[in-house]
Amino acid sequence: MNKNSKIYVAGHQGLVGSALCRQLAQQGYNNVVTRTRNVLNLLDQNAVSRFMQQEKPDYVFMAAAKVGGIYANNQFPADFIYENLMVEGNLIHQAYQAGCSRLLFLGSSCIYPKFAEQPMKESALVTGTLEPTNEPYAIAKIAGIKLCESYNRQYGTDFRSVMPTNLYGPNDNYHEKNSHVIPALLRRFHEAKLANQPSVEVWGTGQAKREFLYVDDMAAACLFVMQLSPETYSQNTEPMLSHINLGTGKDVTIKQLIEDVVRATGYQGEVVWNTDMPDGMPRKLLDVSRMNALGWKYKVELPEGLDLAYQWFVDNPGSFRH
Repeated sequence: MNKNSKIYVAGHQGLVGSALCRQLAQQGYNNVVTRTRNVLNLLDQNAVSRFMQQEKPDYVFMAAAKVGGIYANNQFPADFIYENLMVEGNLIHQAYQAGCSRLLFLGSSCIYPKFAEQPMKESALVTGTLEPTNEPYAIAKIAGIKLCESYNRQYGTDFRSVMPTNLYGPNDNYHEKNSHVIPALLRRFHEAKLANQPSVEVWGTGQAKREFLYVDDMAAACLFVMQLSPETYSQNTEPMLSHINLGTGKDVTIKQLIEDVVRATGYQGEVVWNTDMPDGMPRKLLDVSRMNALGWKYKVELPEGLDLAYQWFVDNPGSFRH
């Protein structure tokens, strides 16, 4: 990419897309194209075709997706698989039709089997049964990887995929039921602090381990991957196993996460563990050796990232409405 290349960021208002836009601006890219949902409906094939033919972007970052936590995935499985499949199919096909030089598809670590060996290597893809609660979403994200690979194989395109671990940071979704673990916890302990609640209940034993990546580190990694030469990318991936894991390569217990959230929010009450509730998967850690071998490593440690995320939440009370 050069600084005046036309770059389309799909999903620019979300957690991931807004971070990509910040990173592009910081690195001096000055020809970034965006469209809000009410202007361009990515579920509409004809609308996406018209947009791509009109704008003909050189590069596309695919950060548009329907996302949510366990509750949302369980309640709306048809929405999650349909909308994500349609958005991927429309954007990837129309990027090919418009002669896009390079495309980066963003997936999720939930693509890996429920009982994949830890840490999860890229080669674990489609080797076992998925976690039932988010299987429709995971199937859609796997399809996105395979769409990119199939267009590369049949048409010689340069469509790439990255699979980030759990992300958090500015512009996250703080919805009471549909948010992921970090925004949900930040909101819960923030509201408990404001209400002077004597205690906050959390589920499980706290022994389960999870990996978290600050979203601006993820955006920097995406630009790094997009800027790799075709030779370097192909030498470090395989035609039918072309995605790259993005993460920190280390995880923390939920107990440690809760302690960090309590510190970040300044909550003074007691944390009560409801051990009758499940822990979920004991561990979900990505193997990031492929990315590290390419020369990229994250910068923001979890405590610092939580401080930044919480400050954004406090400064943006409208985030409650998401």
